[in-house]
Amino acid sequence: MRSGRDHRNVGCALVPEDSIDHATLRHHGDVDARPGMLDFAVNVQGDAPPPWLRERLAARLDTLGRYPSAEEELAARTAVAARHGCSPDEVLLLAGGAEGFAMLPRLSPTLAAVLHPSFTEPDLALREAGVEVARVVLEPPYALDPALVPEAADLVVLGNPTNPTSVQHCAATILELRRPGRIIVVDEAFADAVAGEPESLAGLAGSAAPDVLVLRSLTKTWALAGLRCGYWLGAPEVLARLNHGRAHWPLGTLQVEAITATAEPAAVAQAQQHAKVIAAERRSMVERLTALGIEVHTPADGPFLLLHVPDGALLRKHLAEQGIAVRRADTFPGLGPNHLRVAVRGADAVDRLIAAIRAALC
Repeated sequence: MRSGRDHRNVGCALVPEDSIDHATLRHHGDVDARPGMLDFAVNVQGDAPPPWLRERLAARLDTLGRYPSAEEELAARTAVAARHGCSPDEVLLLAGGAEGFAMLPRLSPTLAAVLHPSFTEPDLALREAGVEVARVVLEPPYALDPALVPEAADLVVLGNPTNPTSVQHCAATILELRRPGRIIVVDEAFADAVAGEPESLAGLAGSAAPDVLVLRSLTKTWALAGLRCGYWLGAPEVLARLNHGRAHWPLGTLQVEAITATAEPAAVAQAQQHAKVIAAERRSMVERLTALGIEVHTPADGPFLLLHVPDGALLRKHLAEQGIAVRRADTFPGLGPNHLRVAVRGADAVDRLIAAIRAALC
């Protein structure tokens, strides 16, 4: 396979709006994974929720003839609050993390700094609302440097651990971003896939730190992509701004039930045990991919890995022909066509991936 060239936008830049391809920003891994393919493109853990969660959701089907109640919504916020050590009024339930990002323009920032490479929905949501966005593109090893963020930015958005680099930033370094009048938004969609959640700011966000907002998604760990569940953690007055103008009954009964169930202690313990499995599988994948001569970005802490390969487009095509889906990563600002993202999977799935890559490289 022949080598290709990467084109990177490194540093901090106000990218002209007419040069932004919104369709590219909206590209996600589900587009790369057709039904029936071995899926390394999407980071969801499993094809369906665990049996106990399915049973709990199924038990609510007979109640779908009535609207979700305020009591049920409060019970869900109370469960989340207990899980993170905050109060229920510091929790805002969401129909998935993407809904949370769509709310960010309601904070009326004058300049939003979005750290890249990272999940592109916040960048897109802010731009579509007419907010000026400064892209802060980190160079490998993608370590957070607060000095790169414009002082004028009154909203800063970053992921931790970051999709697609799998970098986990130090919580203390994130807090160095704090400035008067600035809100820091931390996307912790994958934090529960890290054993111990050592760098999470979920326990800080709230009245004690009204300038910190943390977003959590239940999509990945609990295989709930089709149900859309998540929540904000933050100060009540900030959450009220995000919630302003929202439709009545924004979440359905099954979404509220799923949020309640997965915040309970037994579920949190199960997620932490699975995070240890992910860590072991990730180590094995790194070793096996590296042995093939593939450049794998490390250290990696998320349930996915960023690869740099020769001729990424051709490799993706070859893998697709073998029924294997991987995530193209050139849609992430700062990465190029030879970057690919692969979800962490078990040994049997990785056997197929390794065999297909080896065949392509020969």
